[in-house]
Amino acid sequence: MTGTAPAPFTADDYRARMARAERAAADAGLAGLLVAPGPDLVWLTGYAPPAATERLTLLVLVPGRDPVLVVPTLEAPDAAQATSAPALTLRDWTDGKDPYALTAALLDDRGRFGVSDNAWALHLLGLQQTLPGISCAALTEALPMLRAVKDPAELDLLAAAGAAADRTFEEIRHVRFAGRREREVGADLAALLRRFGHSQVDFTIVGSGPNGADPHHEVGDRVIEHGDMVVLDFGGLKDGYGSDTTRTVHVGEPTDEERRVHDVVREAQEAGFAAVRPGAACQDVDRAARAVIADAGYGEYFIHRTGHGIGVTTHEPPYMIEGEEQPLVPGMCFSVEPGIYLPGRFGVRIEDIVTVTEDGGRRLNDTTRELVLVD
Repeated sequence: MTGTAPAPFTADDYRARMARAERAAADAGLAGLLVAPGPDLVWLTGYAPPAATERLTLLVLVPGRDPVLVVPTLEAPDAAQATSAPALTLRDWTDGKDPYALTAALLDDRGRFGVSDNAWALHLLGLQQTLPGISCAALTEALPMLRAVKDPAELDLLAAAGAAADRTFEEIRHVRFAGRREREVGADLAALLRRFGHSQVDFTIVGSGPNGADPHHEVGDRVIEHGDMVVLDFGGLKDGYGSDTTRTVHVGEPTDEERRVHDVVREAQEAGFAAVRPGAACQDVDRAARAVIADAGYGEYFIHRTGHGIGVTTHEPPYMIEGEEQPLVPGMCFSVEPGIYLPGRFGVRIEDIVTVTEDGGRRLNDTTRELVLVD
């Protein structure tokens, strides 16, 4: 459970990312960045320490100084094996010693630091007690676009993850749905994702009939029936980068209303995708998709944002939502996933991962967006 995240990056790649983060911190008026285990640490260093540890591990990035990774001594050998190790100075501490004093010596005693969102409160409070002159800001608030723009290698990995999710859908559409429980179909989805190269399955949503009206229903023991609309939303990590796609299928022939609702969502998803271009604001994607659904009379039943970023996690900035004025730039990757949810009846959602190109957008999911009928 220790070691590096599986990504084909070099020490120079990670060195460049850390330098980029330091420049962004300086431009934001921060004294530095304090990065705890989690997606930011993986992206910056490729190192993924044990998920469950109370011992302080922290990447310290201060502009103008060498990057330092503070690690417990018992984990130092694993950290030294990380691809980024040549670009880092390792400072280890043993049980019984004060890791906060060690970390404080690397920082100025005053200033505002960006702290990764998943840092333990225990560690943050320990640092602030040792250095009462510092203040802290959440990293996604201070540097929301730090991981948003992907380089060509990252785009290739995201495209491969998207293709694996597409292959999963092409297989799942041919299994039997009627008479089986949602969790059985969910298990099929998870097995297919793994067959097509995913090392981690983050979610398999199978929302049948009325359960489809809950966007995050996941799976349950409901038996799928003939005549059900079924929302399938699934994804995870392949080679360290995320997939996330949604298609809505129907068991047998749909009603006219069900076809109409699906057509509205499909048109909304197409409108959201068409709004993707450099210089457009994130909220423009949301507005374009939402307008189609509102004009069709279903505005009150579209109850979530249109999209979220994706990378080394399946949900990250930027977010496609009203009020987000961040301009789109080439290399950004995010979902476009409008939906309509009719309480107690059924739901429909269609989702693709999209990347911004020099002149528009490119989908990383290519399965049909037409209503698929299943048995």
